[in-house]
Amino acid sequence: MAVLPVTDRDTVYKSIRFERPDYIPMSFHINGACWHRYEPKALIDLMADHPLLFPDFKATDSPKSDHYGLNHQKGRDYTDAWKCVWRTSENGITGTVVKHPLESYDQLDSFHMPDPTQTDGIGPVDWESIRTRANNTRDQGGLLQVGLTHGHTFLRLLYIRGYENMLFDMADNNPGLSSLIEMVEAFNRQFIAQWIDLAPDIMGFPEDLGMQSGPMLSPGQFRAFIKPVYQRLMEPVRERGIAVHMHSDGDIRSLIDDIIAGGVEVINLQDLVNGIDWIKKKLAGRICIDLDIDRQQITPYGTPRQIDELIRTEVSQLGSREGGLMMVYGLYPGVPLENVRAVMDAMVRYASFYR
Repeated sequence: MAVLPVTDRDTVYKSIRFERPDYIPMSFHINGACWHRYEPKALIDLMADHPLLFPDFKATDSPKSDHYGLNHQKGRDYTDAWKCVWRTSENGITGTVVKHPLESYDQLDSFHMPDPTQTDGIGPVDWESIRTRANNTRDQGGLLQVGLTHGHTFLRLLYIRGYENMLFDMADNNPGLSSLIEMVEAFNRQFIAQWIDLAPDIMGFPEDLGMQSGPMLSPGQFRAFIKPVYQRLMEPVRERGIAVHMHSDGDIRSLIDDIIAGGVEVINLQDLVNGIDWIKKKLAGRICIDLDIDRQQITPYGTPRQIDELIRTEVSQLGSREGGLMMVYGLYPGVPLENVRAVMDAMVRYASFYR
């Protein structure tokens, strides 16, 4: 659950609805693994130097030793609420599923969804504590942004069945797949209902669908098996006036029209993988773009000047005085600290590009 100050709440809303925001909303996320790969003080100093990106941060804050969480530790496999077994090679990184619980549909009768009143699909959830935090956020005038767990539908099917099995299921139109999809959708629907009761401002639907080139499933498979689920899950959110935010990493160009057909108001997609020119032609002015700034090429391997040029170009090509652009950067280990500062500096500098 993300909380932003009042000014950011207003600005985010204006950006989403093309109502001339005062500046471009910028978000900078530091992955938990970074606190064990960089000198913590160096990160803290950078955060303190960029209050626009870290408005609630105090320089006296310090990262916890278990910042990355118990479920993301090297050498320590963990089992999520769907009985998928995860493994990571680096503390703080989510990792991958190494054991899929439904190897055969012969096991389907004994395979049950977890309880959405107790878990988000990964770990336990304390709804009473969440409700208290949500009320505090509202009382303070902050932005209440909630959502499903990353990988809620398509990826969850892959986690349960395995990638190759899932593609064969779709190709064969396996009747067991329909039952599994219904189970996953039922869990998500009940989870969403609990979020809706908290009256959030934004509901997130984070799910990676793309690879480096092209999507992980064909457009036809997406339309047949995933798109209808998205639309049913998003419908009650839209009916309550909650903004629908969709995230996907990878190349999703061939899926984009079907993705946003369910009423998506904000699309978070990667810049260079999809292409700035394509994003401008296809999406600018049509839907609010929450642009994921490159993490593969320029920011880890380029120069600070190239980073500045990249972000300036993206703002000038995709931004508008009317709104419709937000930007986000996710820091992972391996980016030189001078480049980390360059990303932060450029995000702050060009946030007011249209002011």
